[in-house]
Amino acid sequence: MSMTDPIADYLTRIRNAIKAKHSKVDIPASKIKREITQILLDYKYIKSFITIEDGKQEIIRIYLKYDENEVSVISKIVRVSKPGLRNYVGVNEIPKILNNLGIAILSTPKGIITDRDARKHGVGGEILCYLW
Repeated sequence: MSMTDPIADYLTRIRNAIKAKHSKVDIPASKIKREITQILLDYKYIKSFITIEDGKQEIIRIYLKYDENEVSVISKIVRVSKPGLRNYVGVNEIPKILNNLGIAILSTPKGIITDRDARKHGVGGEILCYLW
């Protein structure tokens, strides 16, 4: 099966697992997905993740994080830049998500980083998604 947007698939799998109240979700691995997952871990949107070898392609197993009322820490994930419509911004145009309560994940010359890091490094790039 050919997939035209693996990042949208990644975000949708997380979104669906949260709606179904799963404790973990398995996603086919790639370098960009591992980097996005590391950002989610660094900003405490997920508990943890591991990489599993299955012989064909690695799998990222993400352990989702919920509060004491079984409400997910991740409220919303929105894919911004799509294969048919890329969304690039300069350093001065990087949006602040919910007055810096959320994050934007960007693909920049410095790698996959958050909006805060992009402002700090003074680089723009392609906005992959918003998360809060």
